[in-house]
Amino acid sequence: MTDVSGLPLIGAAALRARAAARVLRTLPTETKDAALTAMADALVRRTDEILAANAEDVAAAAAAGTPASVLDRLRLDAGRVAGVADALRQLVALPDPVGDVVRGSRLANGLQLRQVRVPLGVVGIVYEARPNVTVDAAGLCLKSGNAALLRGSASAFGTNTALVTVLTEAAEKAGLPAGSVELLPADRASVGELLNARGLVDVVIPRGGASLIERVVRESTVPVIETGVGNCHVYVDASADAAMAEAIVLNSKTHRVSVCNSAETLLVHRDVPFLPRLLSALVEASVTLHGDEPAQAAHGSVVPATDEDWATEYLSMDMAVRVVDDLPQALEHIATWGSGHSEAIVADSAGAIADFTAGVDAAAVLVNASTRFTDGGEFGFGAEIGISTQKLHARGPLGLPELTSTTYVVTGSGHTR
Repeated sequence: MTDVSGLPLIGAAALRARAAARVLRTLPTETKDAALTAMADALVRRTDEILAANAEDVAAAAAAGTPASVLDRLRLDAGRVAGVADALRQLVALPDPVGDVVRGSRLANGLQLRQVRVPLGVVGIVYEARPNVTVDAAGLCLKSGNAALLRGSASAFGTNTALVTVLTEAAEKAGLPAGSVELLPADRASVGELLNARGLVDVVIPRGGASLIERVVRESTVPVIETGVGNCHVYVDASADAAMAEAIVLNSKTHRVSVCNSAETLLVHRDVPFLPRLLSALVEASVTLHGDEPAQAAHGSVVPATDEDWATEYLSMDMAVRVVDDLPQALEHIATWGSGHSEAIVADSAGAIADFTAGVDAAAVLVNASTRFTDGGEFGFGAEIGISTQKLHARGPLGLPELTSTTYVVTGSGHTR
C-alpha cells in the first residue's frame, strides 16, 4: 500500500476512493444506472437543503467583492438543480463504455485477442466556481466505473459539501461502495497533495482557467489529462460566402463569450471584399475589435492590436482581427498563437478546405461551422468533463469512453510458449 503519511488532508479520502474503485470496475451497468437515477431523484428532493448552502456561499462571495459574472456561475436555483439532476438521467441513457471491445482477432496460433475498455480507477478533478461540475464529474466518473476525488473552489465549498452529501447517501443506498465520490478540502495544500498522490490517484483532470491548468500540469506527478484554454480562430477565406461568414463569425464570438469554444481571433484573407461589413456586424453586436493596420483601415472603430491580443483568451465581448495574405499565413498565425482547441475555416474552395484541415493542429477543426459546436453534447457524445487539448490518451470532448483505458484479454486453450 502506498504510504499516505505525506497526504494528511486527502490521504484517507484517497484510500477510500482506491478501495471503492476496485468494486466499481466490477459493477454491472444496471447497478450504476440505478444509482445515477437515485442520485438525480435525491437532488430534486433535497433542493431546499442545497439552495440554503448555496445562498451562504453566494453571500460570502458577494461580500468579498466577487465579480457578478463569477457570482452567476456560483449561484444555483431550483431550475439549475433540476438541470444537473437531468444531466445525471441523461447519463443513464448513454451506453456504458466498460467492457466494450475496441478490437479483437484470432492469432495464427489460435489465441483469441481482445482489447477491452476498463475504468481508469481513481480520477481526481480540480475545478473552479461552478457547483454543477460537482454533479457532472461525479456522474461521469461513476457511469464509467471510476471513483471520483473532487476538489472544487473555496467559494463553492458549502454548496459542494451539500451536493456530495446528497449524492453519496443516495449512491450508497443504491448499492455503490462508500468512497465512490469524495470531496476534498478546498485549500491550496489539498491540491498539492492530490497532484502528488501517485499510486493512489490514477489521473488528474483540471477544469478551469489558464493559471489552474498550468499549475496542475507543472506540479503533478500523477498523469494529467489536460483540458485546455480556448484561443480559437475563425479563418475567412477569399472564397467564402459573405452571409455564411457573417453568421459563423457572429455565432462563434457572441453566442456565449465565457466558454472555451468561443472564437477569440478572426483571420481574414486580404482578398475578401466584405471585410468592412463583417467588422461592422461585430461592432453592431457590441464586440470590441483589436486589429492590425489593414483591419483598422477597414473599420474606424478597430483599436490597435498587440501580441498580447493574439495570445489572449478574452472570454468577453472582445475579438482580435488580422488580415492575412493567404491561407499559409493564417496557418502560421494559428500555429504561433493558438491553443490547439478549435479552429474554423469559412470557404467555398475545396482546395482551401483540404489545406486548412490538413495543416491546422487542433482538437477540433470546423469547416463552414461555428466553433461553438466543439462540445460533447453537440457531437452526440452526451455529457463531457471538458475539452482535452493534449495529444496523449484523449483529445477533444472528454466523455464516457475517454474516462476509460483498455486491457488486453488473451484467451487460449492450454497454450504455452
